[in-house]
Amino acid sequence: MKQASDVILSTEGLGKSFDGLRANNAIDFTLRKNRVHALIGPNGAGKTTFVSMLIGRLAPTDGAIWFDGQNVTEMPAHRRVALGMGYTFQITSVFSRLSCHENVALAARRKAGRGKGEVEAVVADALVRVGLGERADEVAGDLSYGHQRLLEIAMGLASAPRLLILDEPTQGLAESEIAAFKALIRALSAETTILLIEHNMSVVMELADEITVLNFGEILAHGTAAEIHANPAVQAAYLGTETA
Repeated sequence: MKQASDVILSTEGLGKSFDGLRANNAIDFTLRKNRVHALIGPNGAGKTTFVSMLIGRLAPTDGAIWFDGQNVTEMPAHRRVALGMGYTFQITSVFSRLSCHENVALAARRKAGRGKGEVEAVVADALVRVGLGERADEVAGDLSYGHQRLLEIAMGLASAPRLLILDEPTQGLAESEIAAFKALIRALSAETTILLIEHNMSVVMELADEITVLNFGEILAHGTAAEIHANPAVQAAYLGTETA
């Protein structure tokens, strides 16, 4: 499969079964460069399984994954990170006993060739961008849940990803913090590609250039925010039940 020059990630016939139960089925998905692409769907739709295959935490049962023209289907997660794929988890994965600075520095050092001075600059910039610049020396475990999510995003930024996958990034954030998050994503979209898995529909509708809807492990719809909002099948399966 040859990717178009404006595509950074794609899947072809991607599927995953667990003991005969089909979690994802025949997913053909395309993610274009320098776009904010949202992945939405009801609980149990298969979003987590799909993303876990993209990042290398789960091996597909069938199908293929391509990242910037390279078949990465069997590539381990750490090699995908080295290629430029960054991600944050739905459950925070910060090192709770380390400071914010130390957490981000660990991520910054993953990129080969960075000297100490460059790492320090990258860490400072990442923390400022997510609004934690004045909390660099605080222990990560002492932060609120929402601030730990922001710290995770800073860790993702520090690895200079070409694709940043954010799983429920606004969970636990206050309204004022969500407003700052939206501004951050707008700024980031000029320099990297973002795949956003999010339940907050106001965030999705405001930020996403494209939206893919999963339901029962398959793609139900794909389009712009306006097209998805007006789609009767999406309304019936998901948006009609959403209050956010």
